[in-house]
Amino acid sequence: MNDHRAAWIVGLMLTVVAVAAAQQASREQHYLYVALPDSDTDADRSIRVLVFDIANAHRFVRRIALWPARGAEAEIVRGLAAHAGSGRLYVSTTKRMAAIDLVTDKIVWEQSYEGHCCEQMAASPDGDTIYAPAFGSPRWYVVRAATGELRATIGVTGWPRATIYARDGRHAFLGAWDSSILSVSDTARHAVVRTVGPFGGAMCPFTVNGKNTLAFANVDGLVGFEVGDLQTGLILDRVAADGYDKEAAAAYECPSHGIAFTPDEHELWVADGVRNRLVVFDAVVYPPAARATIELSAQPRSIAFSLDGRFAYVSTGEVVDAAGKRVVGGLEEAASARVTSEHLVEIDFLDERPIRSGS
Repeated sequence: MNDHRAAWIVGLMLTVVAVAAAQQASREQHYLYVALPDSDTDADRSIRVLVFDIANAHRFVRRIALWPARGAEAEIVRGLAAHAGSGRLYVSTTKRMAAIDLVTDKIVWEQSYEGHCCEQMAASPDGDTIYAPAFGSPRWYVVRAATGELRATIGVTGWPRATIYARDGRHAFLGAWDSSILSVSDTARHAVVRTVGPFGGAMCPFTVNGKNTLAFANVDGLVGFEVGDLQTGLILDRVAADGYDKEAAAAYECPSHGIAFTPDEHELWVADGVRNRLVVFDAVVYPPAARATIELSAQPRSIAFSLDGRFAYVSTGEVVDAAGKRVVGGLEEAASARVTSEHLVEIDFLDERPIRSGS
């Protein structure tokens, strides 16, 4: 075979691969799942999940009705997680947790633990296990994801709030309000094996880098974040947003209540709840340095990103162009009916089957 023919064959093969990839991409659907209500001010007190089409200007697609409003006490969504490989969406409230089949939108199982349920949980990378912070009790529940069966409990100090699973599945990071300590659990033994801190105040939302070496945490009293070493347990740095008013921040529980890396980890976005804005830090340098701010319509309480990093989603319901650093739209179930929630996750489908999801 001469060189020209070999080059032609290689070029043809590359073209076929490119066309196949383009065809698959064109068949993919990218949906944003949003769980409601996340506060007792929601007029519609039913527990539901709203689905939005990311590729179609975040157009509202459908409502998944889970439970109607019951009794005088409001039931509030406290957590949302997904695992595309097992085809499950998990919703936790103050009273219960449920697994929803992502193809049929039907509840697969429903459980409560000690008469109530859970804060922001996380599913393991293999989809087998859920770590769920108990609502109102100083412990984490370790749950079998297939059935909701309780496998173990892990005691901690404080009010359990947020969970992050390490990408390799070997550890889970447990953050509790009323505690300045971040706990690290060995997921083989379901036991705390080390702690990080104490941080400079009670822990608020946190995130970890992809290497699972550093934790970046909002702490009470600070507009900004602190950095903890996940191996040594030491606090490395405290980074404040430029010009923040300490006295004004003191009036808020967690004046920064939201922190997230862009998917490529080039930027770290932090909520400024005092001035109703986002502060974007350059995370390529260390410690991360503030580079931009984005004004919002209300106080931000959480930040999440689309899987491709194009959009940032804020609990205010605003959709932000991550590259342009500007608000480009909002989530609306109906005309002028803004949807606000701290609990949302992207799930992508191919031929109506889930293929990937956010954490």
